[in-house]
Amino acid sequence: MAVSMPAMIQVHAVPAFRDNYIWLLCGPDNGMARRPTAIVDPGDSRPVLQAIDHHHLTPVAILITHHHSDHVGGITDLCGRFSIPVYGPAQEAIPGLTHPLQEGSRIELPGLPTMEVLEVPGHTAGHIAYAGKRLLFCGDTLFTGGCGRLFEGTAEQLYTSLQRLSSLPDDTWIYCAHEYTLGNLIFAQEVEPDNSMLQARIEKTRLLRLAGQSTVPATLEMERRTNPFLRCAIPTVVANTERHTGHSLAPGLETFAALRRWKDQWRG
Repeated sequence: MAVSMPAMIQVHAVPAFRDNYIWLLCGPDNGMARRPTAIVDPGDSRPVLQAIDHHHLTPVAILITHHHSDHVGGITDLCGRFSIPVYGPAQEAIPGLTHPLQEGSRIELPGLPTMEVLEVPGHTAGHIAYAGKRLLFCGDTLFTGGCGRLFEGTAEQLYTSLQRLSSLPDDTWIYCAHEYTLGNLIFAQEVEPDNSMLQARIEKTRLLRLAGQSTVPATLEMERRTNPFLRCAIPTVVANTERHTGHSLAPGLETFAALRRWKDQWRG
């Protein structure tokens, strides 16, 4: 997928496990043979090492969004090979953590965009996201077409986190950590069956997957128009969620909580 971003900045997707994405945020080469690179959520070191060699990259840091094993499992091996710092949430136990981060922290690495740290709890208690230069690395908080499950936080926390991410600029590119888009959008169609933009996105997503291509990243503007978890104040989303639950719901948080429960039970 072609993505417009700041000059000389590239993001490479590294597929891992069944449906994970590890992200490589790469800066300009500046005349050097290998580009400085931050590794985001390396659950497995093996595909990362292959990608680093293939693209001729120099790892300079690891950025972690949360503590789940499919996001941190490759840290120890990568640090043993490259002796690089590990940035991650201060409120979670992250292997090899050297730079604990909290709301308002900034990461400034040579050759890479400055990244702002946003605390976005809900999926886990200390989950963070990294935002800068129209790029958002959001782990398992916001997915393309959906959002993360509530494993440690509350519906109110996750709703607040999603509202916060939704306030970023329209042209922000969403780099989430899983290839869940098609399933998420099929569920979204049950919530908003008359959303024409959603229907078009489903067809495009099907074609991408049939071709073996990634559906991530997506723009925040597209998410706002097609992701039901960012649309919990839209009358049709509220009404159809009420129809599913069988009782009235207030727009916003109450609808979000019911929608999240619906998705948890959904077997589409």
